[in-house]
Amino acid sequence: MDAVTSRKAIVIGAGIGGLCTALSLQQQGWRVAVYDKATSLREAGAGIVLAANAMKALDLLGIGETIRNVGAPVIQADIRKWDGTMITSLPAAKQAALYGTQSYVIHRADLQAILVQAVTATTTIQTNKQWINGTQSERGVTAVFQDGTQEYADVIIGSDGFHSAVRERLFGQSPVRYSGYIALRGVCTQEEVSNTNDGGGFEALGPGKRFGLSSLGNGRVFWFAAINAPQGKLPPVEERQSELLRQFHGWYSPIVSAIEATEASTILAHNIVDRPLLSKWSSGWMTLLGDAAHPMLPNLGQGGAQAIEDAIVLARCLRNPDIPAALSAYENARMARTNRIVRMSRSMGRMVQLENPFLIYCRNKLLASLSDARYISRFDPIIGYEV
Repeated sequence: MDAVTSRKAIVIGAGIGGLCTALSLQQQGWRVAVYDKATSLREAGAGIVLAANAMKALDLLGIGETIRNVGAPVIQADIRKWDGTMITSLPAAKQAALYGTQSYVIHRADLQAILVQAVTATTTIQTNKQWINGTQSERGVTAVFQDGTQEYADVIIGSDGFHSAVRERLFGQSPVRYSGYIALRGVCTQEEVSNTNDGGGFEALGPGKRFGLSSLGNGRVFWFAAINAPQGKLPPVEERQSELLRQFHGWYSPIVSAIEATEASTILAHNIVDRPLLSKWSSGWMTLLGDAAHPMLPNLGQGGAQAIEDAIVLARCLRNPDIPAALSAYENARMARTNRIVRMSRSMGRMVQLENPFLIYCRNKLLASLSDARYISRFDPIIGYEV
């Protein structure tokens, strides 16, 4: 057995980042063990946007075409006022032509199923395994689980999400930063939503709230609502639909019909939060990835994309047999980019959740004045990036 294939990685967390990490390391010849604390692999959530940078990264993992076949391409992306009046239409077609791929929207459960199938072709994902510690030596690290089991590896990768146990063990508790707004999300069928077409999508902006809707493909629509609110003021399940209908009464007709068409018990609600930036992700033979390393607000649609990019860069860096040096190189390659996107996501959130009428007027005028070329240039460092 050669030096690479004799090496073993333990991945903590079987979400998007963890599964992409396992897949990327498998491509490099690593033996990979994936553990998740959940009792079963059921991805909660609704839709996820995979912009061109994410799609190109997924192509490198060999699953881009599968994603394209299951998801829906973003053909149209409009920005509207709360009543449906057009502010601007984003240059989705021009971006697709420039980058060689469209952006796609896919249900999170579908994406996870594709990743699970790819990863489990060569390894088993073990569930109901709560990681509690990593005991490091001069040569590697031993993962310790709550059930008393232990497993040795050359590296442990904490991809266990926003509430990462690995991050807390390595760097202590990290405070939660509330954005100032909550989000509610759901999925309904396309035929029940007025004035929509396959591949079409929009965001409607109103005072202190916004609503986004995108085609998911296969006759489904994904939507989200972001509403300014005190932290912790999430409506209970039985009140979510009625609260949404109250909040968006009189808004653009597809918004109201999408809320009404969604099974009330399936509507999700979350506080929108991130955490302060870390100065390090790694310690010895252990590192962080994705939301465990750099949780970000969802306003740029880059949370999943950055985890996928992390996975590919980390696997490349781990070609170096000196694991601590490889993890240092991984941090150096990724931190500036992800930190920038974390900051941009917070800034974008402040802009789209404005309440002041004069500032809203100025924002809408600015958005309407942006040329396609300027918009593309503004977001090219993010969406045009090739890992």
